[in-house]
Amino acid sequence: MADFTNGFWDLYITVLTLLGIFGCGILLWSQSKVKVKVDKETGRVSETTGHVWDENLTELNTPMPRWWMWLFYLTIIFGLAYLVLYPGLGSYAGKLGWKSAGAYETELKKADTEYGPLFAKYQQQDLKEVAADPQAQAIGERLFLNYCAQCHGSDARGNKGFPNLTDKDWLYGGDPETIKTTILHGRHGVMPPMAAALGADKDVENVAHYVLSLSGSTADPIKVVFGKPKFMAACAACHGADGKGNQALGAPNLSDKIWLHGGGVNSIMETIRKGRDNNMPPFEDFLGDAKIQVLAAYVWSLSNAEKKDAASK
Repeated sequence: MADFTNGFWDLYITVLTLLGIFGCGILLWSQSKVKVKVDKETGRVSETTGHVWDENLTELNTPMPRWWMWLFYLTIIFGLAYLVLYPGLGSYAGKLGWKSAGAYETELKKADTEYGPLFAKYQQQDLKEVAADPQAQAIGERLFLNYCAQCHGSDARGNKGFPNLTDKDWLYGGDPETIKTTILHGRHGVMPPMAAALGADKDVENVAHYVLSLSGSTADPIKVVFGKPKFMAACAACHGADGKGNQALGAPNLSDKIWLHGGGVNSIMETIRKGRDNNMPPFEDFLGDAKIQVLAAYVWSLSNAEKKDAASK
């Protein structure tokens, strides 16, 4: 990356930009000096470009309209003036000192001034109380669609590798405060590759069938018998002896039929062999505690609609 941040590229961009603008001006000026032949009797252009279509249709070498040429000159002048006033020539900041980051910060300050008191009010309320507020719900939905829907989907039902937020299955817990903690600080869930710990590839397959059997899914009963001891020795420490998981570790519940990475034998074997590394980034610095209070309340309401309705009565 050092090659793209040294002084050469700053000069390269500046020179290339100016050469492009002045090159357009020189080309326009040179073409405006080209004279064309005019028939003295008819007063019309008699010179052609040499292009002929349909046997007798020729293209005349007509000069460019003056109004078009002056308009082109004006665009060149405008481009040069813009590059003097605004950034565009490498690291040159422009006479006005305008920055996109500065414009963004100004918009943020304006928004904080206008909406800050509203978020501050919700920050003082209990999360379940916020979830019962229709206005807070509308704000939370917009926040979710802007910052969460890219991974969890606009309907919050997730996708392969991204949890469904509308059911009751939670890796780290689904109470309001835990959800808020997840959004604030993010989560990093890691399952290491376990093939070596289990033994041969046959053992991986046996454990996969045993894992399937925990949720009542169709599995080979003989492989289930051989897979159970291996599961107890290598997997139960995180997922529990009954396979119901451990929210303190973020270890999934294997006894239901909710699968984050796919619930077929091949998908489970792939998970055992290669492990999984899931990361949800923290939003504390980006959104702040007040906005996350509203967002967490909305996320909690997605899987607790009946409780939210009861709280509003």
